Amino acid sequence: MRENVRRKRPELWRSGDWFLHHDKAPAHTALYVTRYLASLGWTVVSHPPYSPDLAPCDFYLFPTMTKILKGKRFATVEEVKTASQEALNNIKLQQFHKCFTQRGKRFDKFIASSGEYFEGD
Repeated sequence: MRENVRRKRPELWRSGDWFLHHDKAPAHTALYVTRYLASLGWTVVSHPPYSPDLAPCDFYLFPTMTKILKGKRFATVEEVKTASQEALNNIKLQQFHKCFTQRGKRFDKFIASSGEYFEGD
């Protein structure tokens, strides 16, 4: 991962002005992992308590895919997988970028609300 940051975002790598954002998955919160990341000097941003307004899949990806797949019927699990993959492939890179820009604004709202639950923009 370090190499990917260095290669894809060299300006952040040089300045050291980047953070690793983990969710609360057990593999991410294990003592061994947290100690290892601390030994590297990485700044890890902890994931706030669950809020669908902060999870990109909940506030963007699933609603977008639902719109694309709405009203379609599938006879097999393979058809569902294929249609879902096509729906994902049809989402433009700019749309994903906008999603993560919105996510930053949602985190700001979360901080401003002192961690209280909120909905929408």
